[in-house]
Amino acid sequence: MIAPDASHRQSALDRLTANAPFLARLAELNPDDVTRFLGEGTDAALASVAPPPVDDDIMRTLRQWRGRMALLLALGDLSGEHDVATTTRLLSAFADQACDAALTAAFAERVAGEEPRGLSVIALGKLGSHELNYSSDIDPILIFDPETLPRRQRDDPDEAAVRIARRMVEILSARTADGHVLRVDLRLRPHPEVTPIVLPESAAISYYESEALAWEQAAFIRSRASAGDRALGESFLGAIQPFIWRRSLDFRQLKEIGAMSDRIRDHFSQGQAFGPGYDLKRGRGGIREIEFFAQVHQLIYGGRDPSLRAPATVDALAALAKAGRVDADIAERLTGHYATLRRIEHRLQMIEDQQTHCLPTQPAALDAVARLDGEADGAALLAALEPVTADVAACYDRLVVERAATTGLPRDEGELAGALMAAGFEPPESALRTVAEWRGGKLRALRSPAALDALETVLPELMKAIGAAPDPQATLLRFDKLVAGLPSAINFFHLLAAQPELAKIATRILSLAPTLADALGARVELIEGLIDKRAFEAPATKTELMSEWAPGLSGLDYERLLDRVRDRVGERRFAYGVQLIAGATDPMVIACGYSELAEAALQVLADATVAEFTQAHGRIADSELVVLALGRLGGRALTHASDLDLIYLFTGDHLAESDGPRPLGATTYYNRLAQRVTGAMSVPTAAGKLYDVDTRLRPQGAQGPLVVSLDSFERYQREEAWTWEHMALLRARPVYGSDHAKAEVHRIIDDLLGPQREPVKLAQDAAEMRDKIAAHKPPKGALDIKGGPGGLVDLEFAMQVTQLASGRCHDPNIGSALACLRIDGLAPAEICDAHGLLARMLVMLRLTAPEGEPATAAARQLVASACGEPGWPQLLAAHDAARQEIANWWATIRPPQQETQA
Repeated sequence: MIAPDASHRQSALDRLTANAPFLARLAELNPDDVTRFLGEGTDAALASVAPPPVDDDIMRTLRQWRGRMALLLALGDLSGEHDVATTTRLLSAFADQACDAALTAAFAERVAGEEPRGLSVIALGKLGSHELNYSSDIDPILIFDPETLPRRQRDDPDEAAVRIARRMVEILSARTADGHVLRVDLRLRPHPEVTPIVLPESAAISYYESEALAWEQAAFIRSRASAGDRALGESFLGAIQPFIWRRSLDFRQLKEIGAMSDRIRDHFSQGQAFGPGYDLKRGRGGIREIEFFAQVHQLIYGGRDPSLRAPATVDALAALAKAGRVDADIAERLTGHYATLRRIEHRLQMIEDQQTHCLPTQPAALDAVARLDGEADGAALLAALEPVTADVAACYDRLVVERAATTGLPRDEGELAGALMAAGFEPPESALRTVAEWRGGKLRALRSPAALDALETVLPELMKAIGAAPDPQATLLRFDKLVAGLPSAINFFHLLAAQPELAKIATRILSLAPTLADALGARVELIEGLIDKRAFEAPATKTELMSEWAPGLSGLDYERLLDRVRDRVGERRFAYGVQLIAGATDPMVIACGYSELAEAALQVLADATVAEFTQAHGRIADSELVVLALGRLGGRALTHASDLDLIYLFTGDHLAESDGPRPLGATTYYNRLAQRVTGAMSVPTAAGKLYDVDTRLRPQGAQGPLVVSLDSFERYQREEAWTWEHMALLRARPVYGSDHAKAEVHRIIDDLLGPQREPVKLAQDAAEMRDKIAAHKPPKGALDIKGGPGGLVDLEFAMQVTQLASGRCHDPNIGSALACLRIDGLAPAEICDAHGLLARMLVMLRLTAPEGEPATAAARQLVASACGEPGWPQLLAAHDAARQEIANWWATIRPPQQETQA
């Protein structure tokens, strides 16, 4: 927009008068508006144009109002006082008000004295995104609620709704001597050839949940309740949000959206070539391609990122660029091009109020459009537009849904064998049999024509990716097993075809990480989360995770919440595992990320469980549940497969009683509540299992109550606890409860562990417990990182004895505690490096060699690299040296073997 200036206003009026007959006629009919515009500017002139009252002459007054608005908005646009975004926003606001007025009039005629309610106008397209053209039709869907729609006593609700809707459309669209208000196109409703023009809300919801097509999903990106009963409209749109924004994207639909663009190009082929007759909307490099560019990216990423759901094209491009989904330079260029193309589209429509998008083919008419825009002639206009359309077309042609021409795998067995050998399958016989079985529909997931078509689409790139794996034959067998377990492979194959990098990631998962391969087999949609670049960013904190999850968890009932949290945790845990096999992130960083993830899940589910529990049993005054984490969760160092070591406590008086409909004493109350929290975290649901929870470290172990009061916990730890229980507390950290309650738990633990212990008795107790562990759980092999001489268990025992004996360095995180002890001269100089190596090995081997399985050759190299070693032999040598360092330290602390047995 430019600053108000009389010369710009006069120039706009002169160009309008000379080149736009429709607007020139409006200027003659409304001289006062023109005078006010010239003297005071567009906004002042618009302020004097109020919406007309709803009266018996509504047809005439609405059209006159529309004429004045059309004139002033055109002058504001031509003078530069309004940019394209402002113009389209004001045009959309006018359309909303006009629809409201027409609907009010229709209700008044049918049911006098009733407010218009129970019928809503759902705007789609450019009206839905506040981007209405200068001379555009509107594409609403009309819905009604039979229960709240006012009607005559004997009227059927459906018939009454249709009569009111038909009259509203007539008021807006009928041409009279004063013209029309808005062209209304109702053909975007479900099955328009057979359905009434207004649909019951329930029927519309049912359709979009079960039958809707790909283009309808894209259309609803730009949707809103624009007129009528807005509460009804917003309720309807809220109900179909899962249809519009799908976390699990159907790539068949994405492919269909791209095909729809191709069909538009083909259908309007006469307007594709740039020059006179070019279609600004549908032509190659035109407005529609910018809109599709934004919408396709929104469909891919918007289901997981609500910030990308902006209806307006320009706003969507900005959001996509901000989120890193679209290159910022491309978004900026397309934003500028969109404004240019929309501006010229407006010029075309201003001339005779025609809904046209094509540049004139006649030179004189093209010159008129150019001069209306301020260009010298048609040639100058074409010269300005040509680089714009060329750049838009280039951006769109690179879009993900463009199907690049690919040659499928041959069907001739000899040619296929050659292609498979070239891809890395030598000898090719096993791969030949597998491909033949796939094509023959042997697997359940490949028995439909659509599935086989999807297979052929992805097969060339898929076999290249599998052939590039470290062990192609083994990876192909795992992929075959994965597909065999799917009920349908259609969307999975379309996903891999649309995102070739995911095929490479999938093969890496199958060849290196059995744990992730099993997870993918159980939930193949997990791989979709890797489309999001954030899947490869540094792990999120508990606070960040809860903020990210909050919109999707709000309003869910308890059972659905359990499933949704399992889904979210599964997606994140899978993504963190992929980061490890990609070699993208330090395993210790991922171990901390796993811990933050578990804490976030615990916070959400414990909060929900407490809320559910209090509905039946109320609350206990001045009392709350506290959860204490120990072990790897306490030390913020979980692996992919770690369980959660928890102790449940409660604050307040153990003799108190809850205040709910079914009151309980405090001890019973919190034991039942803790059981439910444990269930929320561990019981398998339809979405799978979350974590195994181990509560055996509580006072008196499995023989004691699940929950004790803080007072009882402190008394037990002071009077009855074994030495090993205090050792375990060195890795304790409160993870649930109020800040005050957590601080009180910290105080108790600090008071318990602070005083120095008698070192000989301490070492003897620790050695006896270590010997019991070794007898009960012998090491599984040379690479049992935790067990065996010099393993992580020995390290923890040596560290914890030193911590208790000295009363120093009480940090739950082993790495931090060891660093503190080393600085204080209480631990060997090399012990931190030894711990770092073994801890990284543990994280990596839990993923690549679960249950003590031998790691594959490729996985061995991956583990070595993650641990900072060039290869497996070097890693084994470093591993042996680290264990020796730990064994030596533990040997200096524990008493001789005969003393512990005495």
